[in-house]
Amino acid sequence: MTGHWAALLPATEAQAGLHPVGAHELGLGMLAFSPRVAVFEEAVLIEAQASLRLFGGAAALHRQVADLATALGVCDLGWAPTGLAALAKARARALHRQGAPRIRGLAASVDAVGLDGEQPDLEGVAIPWLDRLPLQVLSAVARHRPTLARLGCQTLGDVRRLPRAGLARRFDAELLDALDQAYGLQPESHVWLSLPDVFEARLELLARVEQAEALMAGAERLLLQLRGWLTARQAGADTLTLRWLHDSFRARDCGPGGELTVRSAQPSQDVRHLGRLLAERLAHVTLEAPVSDLVLQVERTQPLVLDNASLLPERSAQAESCAQTLERIAARLGAEAIERPVLVADHRLEWMQQWQPPADPRAAPGTPPLAWPLPCWQLAQPLRLAMQGELPLYQGPLQLLLGPDRIESGWWGCGDAAGTPGQPQGVARDYWLAHSASAGLLWVFQQRLARDDTAWYLHGRFG
Repeated sequence: MTGHWAALLPATEAQAGLHPVGAHELGLGMLAFSPRVAVFEEAVLIEAQASLRLFGGAAALHRQVADLATALGVCDLGWAPTGLAALAKARARALHRQGAPRIRGLAASVDAVGLDGEQPDLEGVAIPWLDRLPLQVLSAVARHRPTLARLGCQTLGDVRRLPRAGLARRFDAELLDALDQAYGLQPESHVWLSLPDVFEARLELLARVEQAEALMAGAERLLLQLRGWLTARQAGADTLTLRWLHDSFRARDCGPGGELTVRSAQPSQDVRHLGRLLAERLAHVTLEAPVSDLVLQVERTQPLVLDNASLLPERSAQAESCAQTLERIAARLGAEAIERPVLVADHRLEWMQQWQPPADPRAAPGTPPLAWPLPCWQLAQPLRLAMQGELPLYQGPLQLLLGPDRIESGWWGCGDAAGTPGQPQGVARDYWLAHSASAGLLWVFQQRLARDDTAWYLHGRFG
C-alpha cells in the first residue's frame, strides 16, 4: 500500500514573486518526474516510486523536484510513503513556518517530520511521526476538530487511540478512511492528471511589466510547465509562441497585445535552450503598453528521437555476434550480471530450471521428464485455495480437466542447507489441469499432508 510520494503546496500571492501558479499548472510541470501526478484539494501529489532509478535514486529525485518546485512557486514540500502522509507533512511544515500556536505535540511533531533537510524514512508501512501531527493536517479529520478536541484529541495519534467502533458510529466513514490511507493500511485512489492535446499555459503577472526583457521571469515559469508536458508526451517542440496581453486600461489605445514565435532547428525538450532563444528575441522587442498576462503556446511537436542507451547493438551489417555482445556486457557490468537458464532433469516445477553463469562448468543441461505441457506463468509461492466440498475454488469453482499427475520427489534434498531458499525440496503432490470460468486454464496440485489430510494450491497459469 506504500510507495514514494511527494506533496506540494503552491505559494500564496503574498509569498510568490510572481502571480502564484495554480495546482493544475504546477501538476503539468511535475509530469517531468512521473506520469502519476494528481491534484488533490489544494495540493499536488506525485507518486514517484517507478522514477527513482531513472533519476539516480531518492536523494537526487528529491533535489530535482525541490528545485523545480521552488522555481514554480511551491512553498511547502513533503515526502512520505503515502500520498496523504506526504500532504500531512507539507501542511505541518506550513503550520511551523506560519508560527502556529504551540498546541500539545506540535513542537515534537515538527522535529520528527524533519523540517531541516532530514531525509524521510520511506521504508515499511508504519509511519510513527504521523501520530504527533495536529488534527488540521488531514482535511477529513480537521472538519471534526471541535468534537475531537472535546474528547481530548489534539493529534492524529490521539484519534487513532480511540476505540475504532466508537469512531465509526460517531463520525463519518471518511475520517477512518483518511487515517487508514495516510498510514498505508488502505490503498489510495486518485484521478491522475490528464495531458491536454495542445499546450497553452497562461500566467498573470503581479505587477505590470513595461520592459520586454522583464517578461522572461514569467516566461521561464511557463517553460518549466512545458517541459513536464513534453516529457510526458515523449515529444520535442520546434515551434512555440509567446503572447503578452496589455493592461486592459491601455488596450484600447494600442491593441490587445503582441506575440513572437521562436523556431528551433530540431525538436527539443531543453527549456534552457528555448529560453535563450526567447530572451534573444525579446531583447529586440519594444512594448507598446504595460503587460499584465503571458501566454505560451506550442504550435507543433514531433516525436523526440533519443540516443540509444541499450546494451544491445543496433542491427546492421557489422552487428557483432551474441558471444561478443555478452562479452562486452560482462566487461561493462561484471561477469556476475550474466546468467543463462539451464534445464535440469527434475520432476519438481520449482527446480526444473536454474540460472547459472554461462561458463559454469557445473552446468549440466538436462531434459526434465514432462508428462504434460507446463504453465506459462509460475507463482513464486504456491497459493493455497479455499474449498467447496472436495473441490478447490479460485474466482469460483474449478473444473478438473486432466489428472492426477503424481509427483513424489526431492526427499534426498530435505534438510540440505545448500538448497534454494524459499523453494520446497521434498514434495508429495498430485497435479491437475483445471479450468476457471474467470481465470482460464490453471495448474493446481493437491498436497498430501499428514493424517490423510489434503490441501489444494494454485501453482501456475497458462496463456
